[in-house]
Amino acid sequence: MIVIGGGPAGLAAAIEANKAGLPAEDILILERDREAGGILNQCIHAGFGLHHFGEELTGPEYAARFLEEAKARNIPCLTNTMALSLSEDRTVTFVSPTEGLSRVSADAIVLAMGCRERTRGALNIAGTRPAGIFTAGTAQRLVNIDGYLPGRKVVILGSGDIGLIMARRLTLEGAKVLRVCELMPYSGGLPRNLAQCLDDFGIPLYLSHTVVSISGKERVEGVTVAEVDENRRPIPGTEEYVPCDTLLLSVGLLPENELTREAGIALDPVTGGAVVDETMQTSLPGIFACGNVLHVHDLVDYVTEEAGRAGRSAAQFVLNGLDGTTRKTIPVKAFSGVRYVMPQLVHTDAEAPLTLFFRVDNNYRNKVLTVSADGEPVYQIKKRILVPGQMENVVLRSDALNRMKNASSVSVSLSDPDGKEGSR
Repeated sequence: MIVIGGGPAGLAAAIEANKAGLPAEDILILERDREAGGILNQCIHAGFGLHHFGEELTGPEYAARFLEEAKARNIPCLTNTMALSLSEDRTVTFVSPTEGLSRVSADAIVLAMGCRERTRGALNIAGTRPAGIFTAGTAQRLVNIDGYLPGRKVVILGSGDIGLIMARRLTLEGAKVLRVCELMPYSGGLPRNLAQCLDDFGIPLYLSHTVVSISGKERVEGVTVAEVDENRRPIPGTEEYVPCDTLLLSVGLLPENELTREAGIALDPVTGGAVVDETMQTSLPGIFACGNVLHVHDLVDYVTEEAGRAGRSAAQFVLNGLDGTTRKTIPVKAFSGVRYVMPQLVHTDAEAPLTLFFRVDNNYRNKVLTVSADGEPVYQIKKRILVPGQMENVVLRSDALNRMKNASSVSVSLSDPDGKEGSR
């Protein structure tokens, strides 16, 4: 089994595969960074591990627990190693300083490449190309690992979790965060990060606002901010010039699926990740996906849970040849306020409990979440608050799964207690 990616997803998948009976010498982790652990190595703030370990850890502490276990199990990991291609027959081509250019065929592949940040090039912001424009993750690495302060007077565009956390981090390092601007009428971050990173430090959040131009030649001198309408277009006359020397971009994460696409694996147009069943297997037998390469998570604890399932399934595939391709699957679809559901396919004989993860498309209060099989509800639960920045899940027990067995499709949707769908 080859695991592409040595972050929290890849490490958890490899460890669980070994626990499931796959010998350590039959597992290989490929990590392109100089050390395994992934993005957690630069996330020095606390808040990790509350679900998985029942205690609050920093990112490096959380990663260290998996790194130590992988090392204790003698699971091989090649760092500074870049996977160049993945073929349909599960052949991986990679390059590293120690191994050179290598091509290895595997019985199973686990995709755990994580995600990348959307850059300025995707935003079409007017202006020149001065220094002082960073993605939030790049700024986080500069501050927490390299020891550099990106700027002194900062504007942040986007209210994703990394941007919110960096607003607090830069403030603690002596910079002045002037404001956070969010294009949408709601924040994309967790409510706890809004409270702890902005409210606690008096940093203003401007919803339905965006940066329309950047000023400065050698270095950022300021940005022009404008309010946007319901179509997300700047409203003339609302422009405001904000002097600053740094612009941080926290405008979304994109799953790293170039290898997935090259292999011909079916992708979900909403998540940008692979279409998988409840075993985390993709449309190609023997290739599994987990973590942020599948869909962007807000909690690493969920990444670990998902990756463990992928690792166990991959081990079963290698040891027993059980790929599930001859078993009937049911498509799971999102409707009425639900943006996407993962997994997108469920086997008719799926084992209970089965967890469905989903995100909503707006802020909602006092809704009923319904899982239906061919239009007939099999599970319902009241949800007091639902926000796009927080991934939700619903656990289906045996009774619900039994009622789904003969369905042609399953849907997940929101409605008011009176039955009206999708209202906010």
